[in-house]
Amino acid sequence: MKNNTEKKISFGSYAKNVLFKNKVIILFTVLCIGCIAASNTSLNYIASEVFSRFGRNACLVLALIIPCLAGLGMNFGIVVGAIAAQIAIFFVVHWGFTGIGGFMLCALFATPMAILFGWLLGILFNKTKGSEMITGLVLGFFADGVYRLFTLYIIGGLIPYDDPNLLDRGFGLRNAFDLSDSIKYALDDISFVTVFRILMLFIIVVQLINIVFGSKKNMTVDKKESMGKIIASAIGLVLSFVLMAVPGISAMIGGTRLILSDTLRIAMIVYLLSLVIRKFALKRDITKDKLVKTAVLTAAVLALSYIPAIRDILKSVSISACTYAVICLFCFFNNWILDTKLGQDMRTVGQNRIVAGSAGINVDKIRITATCISTVLAAWGQLIYLQNLGTFNTVQQQSNVGLYAVAALLVGGASVQKANNRQAIIGVVLFHTLFVVAPLAATQIIGDSAISEYIRMFICYGVIAVSLAMHAWKKKDKKVVKKTAGDEENTDAVKSVIWP
Repeated sequence: MKNNTEKKISFGSYAKNVLFKNKVIILFTVLCIGCIAASNTSLNYIASEVFSRFGRNACLVLALIIPCLAGLGMNFGIVVGAIAAQIAIFFVVHWGFTGIGGFMLCALFATPMAILFGWLLGILFNKTKGSEMITGLVLGFFADGVYRLFTLYIIGGLIPYDDPNLLDRGFGLRNAFDLSDSIKYALDDISFVTVFRILMLFIIVVQLINIVFGSKKNMTVDKKESMGKIIASAIGLVLSFVLMAVPGISAMIGGTRLILSDTLRIAMIVYLLSLVIRKFALKRDITKDKLVKTAVLTAAVLALSYIPAIRDILKSVSISACTYAVICLFCFFNNWILDTKLGQDMRTVGQNRIVAGSAGINVDKIRITATCISTVLAAWGQLIYLQNLGTFNTVQQQSNVGLYAVAALLVGGASVQKANNRQAIIGVVLFHTLFVVAPLAATQIIGDSAISEYIRMFICYGVIAVSLAMHAWKKKDKKVVKKTAGDEENTDAVKSVIWP
């Protein structure tokens, strides 16, 4: 009886702890469900909008993770990275480069500018330790003002610039222009099979370099594992050409867009097969329990995808293979860099700058490096956003980049001191679901469609305020628990002296 009571108590405490830990996600999930119910809008439309927005905005949110872990808080200063991307677009459009070549040229030009801006921003953060968030927010407004002066007067006014397609009134860039003839859908129009082949070739090249140079530098290299990856990648590469000869499969994987239902099925089956290959062919340490759970999950996904209501929603959503592959690369990069010496130093600095300095870590340099990485990722994220959007608002496009990204990350359960890829992904989905359905719900309730834009801004600022307040509540609750535990320990110590 006693054991059962202890189990019930421990389970209740565990459930309470899980609910309290995820209270921000739960709150906004409930808000999303309520707004969806009140919006009187089809789930197909909502799902299509959310996945479209996810592809555009996910990289910008993922750019916030590294500075957050390095102790810089939510980097509102990623606005300068977006500005670097937009300046690069001006010149690439002016020179007439188009497609994926034009997009890569934009990334090439934006990167050194983003590093310079990030370096200056990092120096400023080091001068204002403890107030990085407000510093980044104010600097973002300042950079926005300088950028507008540059685009509306200096270009064409002070700097000679004679492109009639971009200039307005003889000086200053136009307020908006179309990217259809330049980099629109530059990434989105790359097919899934092309992305897959590039990935397989990349793995083969990396493993060959690992074998050759690792042996020359006397590094410990598992040649058997590397050769296994090379063989598996080569088989995948050959298989992609074989499958493209099959009419039904070529239509599924040969296009520029993937239907979400097909994507889920392919992803789950490929993941399950990869575990089987790693377990039985490569002799990796994969437990049978993990294989069984993955097999059950794969079967559940396949079964759910054939239910009519769910199937209709999944079929209404199409995603860009290349854009989502880049999002995966951003996630992989965040995980990879945090496992390096630089990433460990960033974590140490984020936890305690004094201890990090005592351990011989150059705190200021690490903080500047984290800021530069975030700014570069933000520049690339803004390029992905604009190529998908297809239109470019010269004056206002960068204004809310930092605000929306920070709001999305906070909704996902991240805090000022801690963030990860999972929280970023969840946050983008929840925030943009709320961003889509809340104005529709308000229109249904109030009956005035003009209020939708005000609702969106209210959501954005409200999300940040509520999330920070709830995280502060959680932090305060932890302090109370620690203090109570300390008082109990002191009381027990006194009792042990009085009544030994």
